[in-house]
Amino acid sequence: MRWDNLFDDLEGQLEHELHAEEIDLRAEEERLRLGRLSLRNRLTNLARTPAVAADPRKGSEPWTGSVPGAGVLRIVLATGETIAVRPTTFGRDWLAGDLLDSVSDGSQCVLPLAAVAGVVLRRGEIPGSLGTEPESAARVVDRIGLAFVLRDLCRRRSNLEVHTRAGVLPGTIDRVGRDHIDLALHAPGTLRREAEVHQYRIVPVGEIQLVRLP
Repeated sequence: MRWDNLFDDLEGQLEHELHAEEIDLRAEEERLRLGRLSLRNRLTNLARTPAVAADPRKGSEPWTGSVPGAGVLRIVLATGETIAVRPTTFGRDWLAGDLLDSVSDGSQCVLPLAAVAGVVLRRGEIPGSLGTEPESAARVVDRIGLAFVLRDLCRRRSNLEVHTRAGVLPGTIDRVGRDHIDLALHAPGTLRREAEVHQYRIVPVGEIQLVRLP
């Protein structure tokens, strides 16, 4: 019986050590996975995860349901302004979506990820934001850069507003360089005609906080 007890004790210790080692291994793998997450990963996860709110039926217990603002990102720009955006498309280094405020009702925007100074989260949104997007979900648009989008807006002669840290510039993009755009400034809602243009401006792409499309 003494030998049986000894072997049982050794077996129990071994199982405990193996279990502890497995837990440590999983924890390390999770740390490595989280270390590979990008801001783009977090934003795409937030955009496709339903909002989590307090379940009115169970006090403060979280639940996933039909919540106003589900899929809406509350983004702080480098200017200090906080905007609400419902994303429709994610590119390599930008996102496009609907602006949700009284001033920009019905407006769309293109937001460079480099302009994001912060993202406001609810506690219940954090777990969903930490997932990893499956590789099978990758699309061609995921590889399209901001310069391509700006060139398309230039080609379309779109009437837009370019928000920078120095202010809002209404007008039309005339051309797109490697790291800057040429902007013809004219009154919002007017066509780009020489008689309407009151200034031409070179704007570094790195200064663009937001491009708003009426």
